[in-house]
Amino acid sequence: MESVSGNKPLLMGIVNLTPDSFYAPSRAQGAEALSARIEDLLARGCTILDFGAVSTRPGAAYVPEEEEWKRLEPCLLAVRDDKRFSISIDTYRNGIVQRAYDLAGNFIVNDISAGEDDPGMLSTVAHLQLRYVAMHKRGTPGNMDNLTDYPRGVTSAVLEYFEVFETRAAENGIEDWILDPGFGFAKTVAQNWELLSNLSSFKRFGRPVLAGVADKRFTKDPLFNGGDPQKAERLAVIGGADILRIH
Repeated sequence: MESVSGNKPLLMGIVNLTPDSFYAPSRAQGAEALSARIEDLLARGCTILDFGAVSTRPGAAYVPEEEEWKRLEPCLLAVRDDKRFSISIDTYRNGIVQRAYDLAGNFIVNDISAGEDDPGMLSTVAHLQLRYVAMHKRGTPGNMDNLTDYPRGVTSAVLEYFEVFETRAAENGIEDWILDPGFGFAKTVAQNWELLSNLSSFKRFGRPVLAGVADKRFTKDPLFNGGDPQKAERLAVIGGADILRIH
């Protein structure tokens, strides 16, 4: 799948180390399931694997940090020496980042809160010189569906959010960061499609753009997708997505 300019995005495959992530086939609990999931994603062309030990789907229950690490640690031990892919860790916790680095070395930090949920996150990422994915969201999995009021439009609001984050990143010494508009997080169906149609506007930051649209609720709405489950991914590529996060 290529953009109109001929660019082909990198594929980031999702590996959920959770019992409750919304997309059941992405769950990989236990060594056998983990190995099978990794091989499937690599066969489909993924060069980055994103390991998440806490579900952030709407309504997901809170998971303590120790439980997150309990799920993540054996996975990192299993994959840290595998050179076939880059490791990404989906976490908003500074403590998890530090532990993961001590155990596995360099990786990509994929933070759905762009450093807002843990005040120590940005300084830790900068100190360890890790690549960082900053995502837009509002609230928590428990209340984000009620935080969708954007008086000046969702695209303007998310652009302003990253203007602020750009300054925060510079102030904290983060030089290598990726922009994720946060599809499915605190956005209505219509707002997600609006944001997707305006994805190219985020190229102004000069940062790689990550689009995580795989199997999100809004992609299945027949009013917008016309019964075409791949429409969102195609629009993301056309809009200039540099990385597609896929199931």
